[in-house]
Amino acid sequence: MTATSYSLAELMICVAATAFEHDGEVLATGIGVIPRLGASLAMSTTNPDLMMTDSEAYLLSEPNPIGTRSDDFVQRNETWMGFSRIFDNVWSRKRHAMIGPTQIDRFGQSNISALGSDYNQPKIQMLGVRGLPGNSISHANSFFVPNHSTRVFVEGECDVVCSIGFNPERMPKGYNNDDIDIRLVITDICVMDWQGPNNTLRLVSVHPGVSVDEVIEKTGFAVHIEANTPTTAAPTTEQLALIATFDPHNLRAKQLKDNPPGIRPVAS
Repeated sequence: MTATSYSLAELMICVAATAFEHDGEVLATGIGVIPRLGASLAMSTTNPDLMMTDSEAYLLSEPNPIGTRSDDFVQRNETWMGFSRIFDNVWSRKRHAMIGPTQIDRFGQSNISALGSDYNQPKIQMLGVRGLPGNSISHANSFFVPNHSTRVFVEGECDVVCSIGFNPERMPKGYNNDDIDIRLVITDICVMDWQGPNNTLRLVSVHPGVSVDEVIEKTGFAVHIEANTPTTAAPTTEQLALIATFDPHNLRAKQLKDNPPGIRPVAS
């Protein structure tokens, strides 16, 4: 049954779950509360073959709740999954990560490293490129953007290109567009993917209360718009019940800046 009341965070969790639903048996890595809850929801509904880790050393038979757990909680382990085995999993393309880039450009390239035109003296130093270059050519990735704006979806290239996208000038030798697997882009106002003409960013749906014009205004490059853009589907009551089980402390309510639960009106 479709829910009549839900938060923006819960809507985004349900959309995040759709990114994993057709993956089969791969390792889902949801980086952050909303992406992890999305993977947990997919594992418990549309894709029971999906695998997750406890973020330490084990594969799970069912998702762990986030936050402090009760003393009687028993983790259901599938097998050992130490750090070295993660690399074997990455190289085999049996992984799908949902990451939160600070910048995304029109090629689908992303930046998690630093901001500013001078890399030697950045305005803001962040994580560094870490494993993103290898991840972006080895397995599927989706993007989670909690605050859709032109500061994230930038005009021109990212200040630091950390991941491979659909840019022929930066494509690694021996690779082409068919080797790049960027799935969904989930933001606080819409859902997008890279299935527009020539792998351009395409608008898939807008969240309740959001217009197509708002998406265009808040994106620093052209977005492919198809006729009759739908509204993002509302969560079901069953999905909301599962989300509450996975997040008993309601940490999801604290994830979106200036967006407490219910901030966006729900269409009746």
